[in-house]
Amino acid sequence: MTRRSEYPPPWAEGERPEPGTDDRTDGDAPSSSRAGAGAPPRPEEQARAICLRLLTGSPRTRKQLADALAKKGIPAEVADEVLSRFEEVGLIDDSAFAGAWVESRHHGRGLARRALARELRTKGVDSAVIEEAVGQLDSDREEHTARELVDRKLRSTRGLDREKRLRRLAGMLARKGYPEGLALRVVRRALEEEGEEPELLDHYLPED
Repeated sequence: MTRRSEYPPPWAEGERPEPGTDDRTDGDAPSSSRAGAGAPPRPEEQARAICLRLLTGSPRTRKQLADALAKKGIPAEVADEVLSRFEEVGLIDDSAFAGAWVESRHHGRGLARRALARELRTKGVDSAVIEEAVGQLDSDREEHTARELVDRKLRSTRGLDREKRLRRLAGMLARKGYPEGLALRVVRRALEEEGEEPELLDHYLPED
């Protein structure tokens, strides 16, 4: 025989609730329901969080952050206010960004002033700031770097016919933003030191 519980159910006899219901009031709602009831973050808070997350990964220009905020639907006036505040406290500094970019990309990739300026423009850096940043590289340093690039590439071009060799070396410098005159001068000198006859350079124009 089944033994009945010694304790009565929590409802009075004859008041058994319908299946699937309970007798809690709205104030007794589960905590999981209350957890999702908070107000969403304000646009200013969202904008700050987005900027901080991006800046944690690497430095960004104001334009890059503004584009990121726009993609997230942050109103323009809110984005402008937050970005201006970040500039005030030094979290955004396009001048420092441009200077570090020039130093890093010239040293690491051997890019010349023209190529560096092009890259900074794509990142939304102001023209005056770009001019100041690329001004770090004087002509002597640019020529020295160009010669280092040619020296690294020179060995891999040995065995090629002279015209192909010239095109490969000068074209490499052109793609990195070096002016035509500088590229020709550096390649001529390198080939002369190797014993090549560089007269073909007199009418050779490197391809951009």
